[in-house]
Amino acid sequence: MNRRNLLKSGLAIAGGALLASNAVAGIVVSETVAPIPGPGKRKLGGKLEVSSIGLGVQNMSRTYQTTIPSRPQMIDIIRKAYDNGITLFDTAEAYGPFECEKILGEAVASFRNKIVIETKFGWDIDPETGRMRGGLNSKPEHIKTAIEGMLKRLRTDHIDLVYQHRVDPNVPIEDVAGTLKDLIQQGKILHYGLSEPGPETVRRAHAVHPVTAIQNEYSLLWRGPEQTIIPLCQELGIGFVCWSPLGVGFLTGAIDGNTGFAPGDIRGMETRFSRENIGKNMPLVELLKKWATQKNATPGHVSLAWLLAQKPWIVPIPGTTQMAHMLENVGAAQIHFSDTELTQFNTELAAIKIEGERLPPFVLALSGVEAVAKK
Repeated sequence: MNRRNLLKSGLAIAGGALLASNAVAGIVVSETVAPIPGPGKRKLGGKLEVSSIGLGVQNMSRTYQTTIPSRPQMIDIIRKAYDNGITLFDTAEAYGPFECEKILGEAVASFRNKIVIETKFGWDIDPETGRMRGGLNSKPEHIKTAIEGMLKRLRTDHIDLVYQHRVDPNVPIEDVAGTLKDLIQQGKILHYGLSEPGPETVRRAHAVHPVTAIQNEYSLLWRGPEQTIIPLCQELGIGFVCWSPLGVGFLTGAIDGNTGFAPGDIRGMETRFSRENIGKNMPLVELLKKWATQKNATPGHVSLAWLLAQKPWIVPIPGTTQMAHMLENVGAAQIHFSDTELTQFNTELAAIKIEGERLPPFVLALSGVEAVAKK
């Protein structure tokens, strides 16, 4: 059963049963399906409680395919996510730039204090125009200016968790952590984290003020954080948030050898999706489809459930611009591996070698991805 058909069937059955029971009782209802079971809770850094699955809003101003989504529809997805138990919402000033923060701020205004908003600074963005000036900028004054802009766009007086989006090699991490510590003391931010840092950067920042979470790419397609960052989080008591937990769509079965990428679609630059490599990587999708059938789930469900099974403080934040996809992702929290099943899955997984990289080395280096660039 594929990713979409299972979800549609489940919703149809649930909705039909609800309507039938109410019809017998003589109650007139709309054809609105009741919320699916919520994803449950987890804690980042041992203190920041969030839903076990979050929602990334990165593409809500521009999709990977370079199309512009309907703003009202994006707002509806965010609000429906909250209705279904999602309390962690992820964005960044660079998404748009600025536009995704504005969309999120508008969408959550009525329930702002019942959720956790996380956003990111770190690129050199003109605070007035939103123009990307190129490169990174984590100078203390720039951070302070960036935070003020975030507060306005998000329509809030505080940010629950703010990340340095990429490590700026020109600014000592102690200066960054110190600036964020000051902002925490002022109540403008409550927690801070780092995205794609190297281990020594994490240790140095953590010594200035405790890091609540690390946000890295992590999925069955890209398992790099397992080498040093996840063990480091375990050691220091830091939470871990996974961006791109569905492998930019690959782990759902949405990408195969016949997929063409639009000009500007960043996935077209990733050698793991090249004509040469994508066929070699399809056994991973076939493994997910097999397990999805066994567990009456979808490949996306299995992918997210596997991440949740790794550590109790790991939280994936799948992004989407489709209501059905969001609802499907929430449902992944209901899929569980027994110890025996997890061992079997990991044994089968170990036989699959992923070919290609997530981005060319020069792009990774320019992006300040410390954990991969090994700076």
